[in-house]
Amino acid sequence: MNYMSPYVIIDGSMQGIISGSLMLFALMFLSALFLGRLWCGWVCPMGGLQETMEPINNKSINGKKADWIKWLIWIPWITLIISMVVRAGGYHSVDLLLDTQGGISVAGASDRPIIFAYIIYYFVIALFVVLSIVVGKRAGCHTVCWMAPFMMIGLWIRNRFNWPSLRLKASPLECTNCKKCTTNCPMSLDVNAMVQADKMENLECILCGTCVDNCSKNAIVYSFSKGK
Repeated sequence: MNYMSPYVIIDGSMQGIISGSLMLFALMFLSALFLGRLWCGWVCPMGGLQETMEPINNKSINGKKADWIKWLIWIPWITLIISMVVRAGGYHSVDLLLDTQGGISVAGASDRPIIFAYIIYYFVIALFVVLSIVVGKRAGCHTVCWMAPFMMIGLWIRNRFNWPSLRLKASPLECTNCKKCTTNCPMSLDVNAMVQADKMENLECILCGTCVDNCSKNAIVYSFSKGK
């Protein structure tokens, strides 16, 4: 978990240290240039945890009301990180295990009893779980995720230059308007409307493939290609 920690990167930046979390966030950004938000759909443990809450609350999220919240968190956070780096005179060393004893996040240290590690760990888990239960599908991804903007910026750059990358492709003529893609989308996107418009690009799409799996007519498929 510390590799995804929003604090470890701050601690490292204050000391001019390139931490494991900084490297991971950088890799997320770089991967988005060619793989979109595949991390969110296939790797992120918080994403998987939230999807296990769907039997409790499968309500779709109104993206227009929720998606901007994470930017209110991310912009001040990234500004703080940059200011810390400047004050430290830049990065001058690397410690991928900074604040992560023995490669394990939930571990004690002489200056941090293990109870504090557990408190932080379970607080983050509880935050995402409670949001999913109270608000709806992957609510944490829409509102409090500090990692998503890195990939969304990568996606924006990819779309700007339109180079080949992993993406979804639609065949509107094959669509029967069953709307299973929209109903089952874990990110609450109106996938059916995207198919009809033959415009599958959306910064909130996590390439999870749920729409692909639910389309018996193959109106939606994965493709490594340029966009339209």
